[in-house]
Amino acid sequence: MAAEKQSYPLWDVTVRIIHWSLVLCLPLAWWTAEEDNYDWHSKIGYTVLILVATRIIWGIVGSRHARFSDFIVGPSAILTYLRGGGARSEGHNPLGGWAVVFLLMLLFAQAFSGLFNSDDVLFNGPFYYAASSEFRDFMGVVHETAFDVLLALIIVHVAAVLFHQFRLREKLVQAMIRGWAEGKQGLSAPVPFWMALFIAVVLAVGFGVALEYAPQPQPMW
Repeated sequence: MAAEKQSYPLWDVTVRIIHWSLVLCLPLAWWTAEEDNYDWHSKIGYTVLILVATRIIWGIVGSRHARFSDFIVGPSAILTYLRGGGARSEGHNPLGGWAVVFLLMLLFAQAFSGLFNSDDVLFNGPFYYAASSEFRDFMGVVHETAFDVLLALIIVHVAAVLFHQFRLREKLVQAMIRGWAEGKQGLSAPVPFWMALFIAVVLAVGFGVALEYAPQPQPMW
């Protein structure tokens, strides 16, 4: 008898933890800003920054289907897909793959720009005094613009997931919750989670050191 084919999770633990953590962080970041609770708003922003940076690195050194090389394709592959051709990756289709990249870029821009922001009253970002007034103004524009674009892209992303989930009967949500689902299985063993945890800890420690040595306002007397 032929040996049964080994099955693996499509989305590893790292991808799932980062994904659902960001889902939780984004509404919390919006709510704390609306409530002018900038202490928690900044902490959530730091968390988003570490999560996104970890995901970007994991997209290079992580599990097969977490890597950008697995689902990022060129224009010809996108056109082939739009004409009815299949997707190369077991995970994201060509449009979904690029949506992931743009979401990560916008999340990073949103969190990074917040480091230089100020409400002009009680709150200054940790690196506010490390930048020129022109750069701070630019980061303020980025922070506001990135949020609007991010919100629009999230709406498109959720709509696409719902379309594939209920119209095309692809079990995307189940796969992102437990790692696999019928028709959504990986082709190789995932990279151990401890490697991603190590990356996140190193990034967090490095960021903490940077915060510790961030320039402070000059005394007025």
